Amino acid sequence: MTATETAVAGKLSMLDRFLPVWIGAAMVAGLLVGRIVPGVGDALASVELDGISLPIALGLLIMMYPVLAKVRYDRLDSVTGDRRLLLGSLLLNWILGPALMFALAWLLLPDLPEYRTGLIIVGLARCIAMVVIWNDLACGDREAAAVLVALNSVFQVVMFAVLGWFYLSVLPGWLGLDQTTIDASPWQIAKSVLIFLGIPLVAGYLTRRIGERVKGRDWYEASFLPRLGPWALYGLLFTIVVLFALQGEQITSAPWDVARIALPLLIYFAVMWGGGFVLGAAMGLGYARTTTLAFTAAGNNFELAIAVAIATYGATSGQALAGVIGPLIEVPVLVGLVYVSLALRTRFTATVAPTEESVRRA
Repeated sequence: MTATETAVAGKLSMLDRFLPVWIGAAMVAGLLVGRIVPGVGDALASVELDGISLPIALGLLIMMYPVLAKVRYDRLDSVTGDRRLLLGSLLLNWILGPALMFALAWLLLPDLPEYRTGLIIVGLARCIAMVVIWNDLACGDREAAAVLVALNSVFQVVMFAVLGWFYLSVLPGWLGLDQTTIDASPWQIAKSVLIFLGIPLVAGYLTRRIGERVKGRDWYEASFLPRLGPWALYGLLFTIVVLFALQGEQITSAPWDVARIALPLLIYFAVMWGGGFVLGAAMGLGYARTTTLAFTAAGNNFELAIAVAIATYGATSGQALAGVIGPLIEVPVLVGLVYVSLALRTRFTATVAPTEESVRRA
């Protein structure tokens, strides 16, 4: 570590410096609560509105709002004009991602049709929520992340049910494999997008516009954002505790099933993130946008995948369990990839030494 990096690390808060420790503690705490406290999983699962888990929704909204309040919305035109970035994201998210998960599910879970179907559904649900915090922690391009998750949202509403029909019914039929279907209405998908992206995006946009208009950009970025920033990690830790508590008993009572489901997920996250990083570097996007491309390709909209699996196959189905295990594997893997991404900054000649801004971004 250079002297500059050491100085920057010294300015990080306790929460930032020991983030992997806090995430690990949140995972363990959730598992213990779900396993030890009688009925906590059922109690958390019962707190929902129109099929949306309110505790998970609360955690995700708290997590996303500070990150989206940091976005400089007056710079979005520089992202929308970058056709390489947009086309690369569409290729990774809507062609490679679903196809890769379909292949991994059939290759590694040929004897477990429920888990296999659940994983395919996970692969169809492209990330619009948690990816913004992984991108921010890795010092990716915030404006690019905002545009790409919005692009994913539009495609999710339009393409999710179509791709579900193709990968669960049409393609298996062509290959002589077992066929199934999903129950996913456009409204159900749009509702997920509106709640988990629309609310924090509008709140973040209005916060920046009003804050800058009343107090100015210097005050907003130097005084307000540093106070707001830690709430993103508080929301992340709360969400992790709730997720693990909801499925603590099921996970600890069926470790072999969890391991079987985890293997294709691990390969999927690694290939998607690595593919995104290599593609971004090959296109000359620079570190920040390459990182954003990689993380938006690797993440998934687990809330939508779980909701669709439960609506179609039931809350206790193997498909729903596979959907739940998705984020439980994704969280620690993508945290690790944040650190891999930061270590690769030196590979980019355009990357400069960390600054006060990069500290605030973390």
